[in-house]
Amino acid sequence: MSRFERQHILPGFGREGQEKLSQARVLVVGAGGLGCPALLHLAAAGVGTIGIADGDSVSESNLNRQTLFGQNDIGKPKAETAANGLKQKYPDIQFDIFPNYLTTENAFEIIKHYDLVLDGSDNFGTRYMINDACVLLKKPLIMGAIYQYEGQVAVFNYGEAPINYRDIYPVPPRDNEIPNCSETGVLGVLPGIIGTLQAAETIKLISGLGKSLTNKILFYNLKSCSFYEVEVKPNPVSGKNIPENEETFRKTNYNLTCGLAENISWEKALDWFRNLESSMLIDIRELNEEPGFGLKGIKKIPMDKLAENPGHLEQVEHVLLFCKSGQRSLKLAEQLKQKFPEKKIFSVEGGILHPSSPLKTENHGT
Repeated sequence: MSRFERQHILPGFGREGQEKLSQARVLVVGAGGLGCPALLHLAAAGVGTIGIADGDSVSESNLNRQTLFGQNDIGKPKAETAANGLKQKYPDIQFDIFPNYLTTENAFEIIKHYDLVLDGSDNFGTRYMINDACVLLKKPLIMGAIYQYEGQVAVFNYGEAPINYRDIYPVPPRDNEIPNCSETGVLGVLPGIIGTLQAAETIKLISGLGKSLTNKILFYNLKSCSFYEVEVKPNPVSGKNIPENEETFRKTNYNLTCGLAENISWEKALDWFRNLESSMLIDIRELNEEPGFGLKGIKKIPMDKLAENPGHLEQVEHVLLFCKSGQRSLKLAEQLKQKFPEKKIFSVEGGILHPSSPLKTENHGT
């Protein structure tokens, strides 16, 4: 008996729907709280090729919601770790691993090879970037988002007169309008529900089953166990905010933060570290993350530990944080800036993977 037998006998789906899944190519952006359940259900359902794009590594605070990972995975790259675990369960599925964040430099080249994109990202800049790339490439986009006890799901860029993310939010919010980008608290079951709904919409869209969430947003409230839908029409002004072509897309700046912390270049960070008396350069990666960073005087304090006990910074004026790619360090910088608004707290842009990092490129791990 095939492992898809229960899907084969399902009225309205059958072997024809299964064949469509087996031929499909889906890109999942982010192997986090939304991406983990989505990836699991897409692979279990038999989607033939699944791409996983995530430049982050597993940290202990991820484990309450990122259910593809466990304690032994802390410090490991998420994209590769998720793919390896799923391969053991479903060896018939092809997994494409992209152990880097999507940027304007690589998004087009990656997305164009897939039938649709499932967005499991957790920040505004990435959402706008993925949306615009999908609009330009004419790729359907399955959006999911959560905030505390609420979540939402939508299908963009699909069907007649399709909507996209900018039809709801034409322009990115200003710095003082962005909700706290640091961890606002979440029960792991909420992204599990929303990510599963994203997978369901993906399977429906591929197979042609039922009615997709086109031109509407589905809202879910965990505390009241309630769902409701809101219809959305194309916004005439949204198109003017989308880059005209790939060239202008590559020049667009999608870097959005909470307006509390800033990036700093390696050149400037090292200059401050060496020449300013009240400065501290901190490697916030997990203790077992490679490659090592042997710069004299550097502090090694994992992100979770520094967030829980920031007392190390009481006597420091300039705090310079770095990680592998700059994503975790920017998030932590946002948190610490709220606690120490008088201090100069920066995230080193691009982390150790940046070309100007003191580490040699050939020694960079994934």
